[in-house]
Amino acid sequence: MADEASGRLFVTDTGHHRIIEAGLDGGLRRIIGCGKPGLGDGVAEEAYFHQPQGLALADGTLYVADTENHVVRTVELATGRVSTIAGTGQQLVGERVGGLARRTALSSPWDLTISAGVLYVAMAGTHQLWAMVLGSDRVGPHTGTGREALEDGLRQQAAMNQPSGLTTDGVRLYVADSEASAIRMVEPAAEGVIRTIVGEGLFEFGDRDGTGPAAVRLQHPLGVVWHEGALLIADTYNHKIKRLDPATAECRTIAGDGKPGLLDGEALAARFSEPSGLTVAGERVFIADTNNHAVRVLDLVRGHVGTLTLTGLTPPSSPD
Repeated sequence: MADEASGRLFVTDTGHHRIIEAGLDGGLRRIIGCGKPGLGDGVAEEAYFHQPQGLALADGTLYVADTENHVVRTVELATGRVSTIAGTGQQLVGERVGGLARRTALSSPWDLTISAGVLYVAMAGTHQLWAMVLGSDRVGPHTGTGREALEDGLRQQAAMNQPSGLTTDGVRLYVADSEASAIRMVEPAAEGVIRTIVGEGLFEFGDRDGTGPAAVRLQHPLGVVWHEGALLIADTYNHKIKRLDPATAECRTIAGDGKPGLLDGEALAARFSEPSGLTVAGERVFIADTNNHAVRVLDLVRGHVGTLTLTGLTPPSSPD
C-alpha cells in the first residue's frame, strides 16, 4: 500500500508475520508486529499477526487483512497501536451470516479496499465480498452467495471463486476472482450487480491478450489496482503485469515476459515470479513479487522495472 502524500510504502511481510513501513525510496521507517505468528493486539513492536495479506489506508489508520488469523486489524499510525476490529480468531464454519464484528467469524480475508466510508473485504474462504461501515461494530456478506462459481447478476445472488484482489474507482468495486482467472466489476448499491469483464470459468485460463471475455486469458490473478481509468493486474501464474480497460475489456501485457525469474530492465523483458500485489504512487507501480521475496518497481513513463532495496531491514529474531 503506497501513500504518495506522505511518501510511505506499507508492505505485508507475510512469511515474517509483520508489516513494514518504509519510504517510497525503500528506507525503513518502522516494523509493525513482533515477527512471530499469533493473534495479539498492542503496540507495534509487541503485536502478533499470522500471515497478513491485503492493506487499506484511510484517515491515518492502516487496515490489515490478517489472513491466517481470520480477522481484520487496524494500525493507528500516529501511535502504532494494533487493534482487532472484526473476526473472532476462528475460521468461519457453517452459515455465512453477519453480525457484531468481534463476534462474527471470518474466513481467510485476503484483500481490502475502502469506498464511501465502507471497508470491503475480499473473503477468499467463503467466495464472497464482505462489508463493514467504518466506525460501526457490524460486518457481513455484501456480494456472493458463497457458492463457488462464475455467475453474474444481482450481487447478493451472484457467485465467485476465491476473490483475492480488490480495488475501487471510487464508485465501483473491481475484483480479482482468482480461481476463475477472472476480473469482475461490482456495483455496491443495494440493487447493484456483478459483471465479469474478462474470464469465462473455473477451467478457462491461460495467457492471452486481447479484447473481451472470449479473447482474454489470465491465470490466477491475485492483485488488482485502479490507475488512471484502468485496472493494473498482477497476473500471478503468468508472471506478468497487465492493463485492463474496464470499458472496452481490452487487456494487454505491460511488464514481464511470462517466464519466472528475477530480472530488471525493459518492462516487457523483465521477469517476475508469481507477483501477487500492486499499489501505485504517481507513475510508479510497486509490485509484491512473492516468490522472489522482493518489491519490484514498474516505472510507467520509462517502461522500466527495477527492484526496491529496503535499507535497514533485517529478519525477525528467531522464536524463543
